[in-house]
Amino acid sequence: MSAQETSPNKSHVKPVIYETLTSKSLFFSTRDVQSRMHILKPYELQFEYTKIMMGFLLHNPQPRSLAMVGLGGGSLAKFCHRFLPHTEITVIEINPYVLAHRNDFAVPPDDHRFTVRLADAADFVRETEQKFDVVLADGFDIDGLPEALSSPQFYDDCYQVLNPGGIFVANLHGCNAFIHVFLDRIQASFQGSLLTVNDPGATNRLAFAVKDDAHALRALAGVRCPPGFDALAWKELVPSLARVFLASRDLARNGHAAV
Repeated sequence: MSAQETSPNKSHVKPVIYETLTSKSLFFSTRDVQSRMHILKPYELQFEYTKIMMGFLLHNPQPRSLAMVGLGGGSLAKFCHRFLPHTEITVIEINPYVLAHRNDFAVPPDDHRFTVRLADAADFVRETEQKFDVVLADGFDIDGLPEALSSPQFYDDCYQVLNPGGIFVANLHGCNAFIHVFLDRIQASFQGSLLTVNDPGATNRLAFAVKDDAHALRALAGVRCPPGFDALAWKELVPSLARVFLASRDLARNGHAAV
């Protein structure tokens, strides 16, 4: 099956699934791995950038509600479902071929607190009446970050769907020629709030912003395990969360993050 094969009506790319004895990976093209799962540890986060995205826990260790843009192989969705048992999670995925592989990647079934919706995330955040404590944006296609998920309107809408004090986290690629345009748009939509953290082993650059509190990211809490959070899962996150914490300290001292 070709990674370029598309739906005849909506031009969605069919992903390729590659398996080894220990892992299962999802590709849109031969250039980039979209997601990877360790077969014996299906809930483990395999990529550093996904662990950094969990840095929202330093701002809100026990969110009541979370929206996630992009399912992919379900790494973040599974992790949040398993280790944030009191959080209601809504995942928005536009590609039906990606959604069709949810069982292959051990994504849990929908229930009273976990829902995966086949929808355009840009439409969802513009039209929904739901409010969230956290919004995670990690939606990419074969060409990279779609225009609809990086526009001023999209970031404005993400701001609007957050509860007061809610946190937005976006996965961006530092090699994108428009990275600073995207960061400026996020900062404008969130009224000056912006913290960026680099993935040291890849091109991923994670942007954090908080609604109604431009200075919240300059005073993130220390890296302490939230009450009830699985201790072993937290231990795996600690080095990545430390990057977010240190970036917060740099932002407080220098006005920008050096991490």
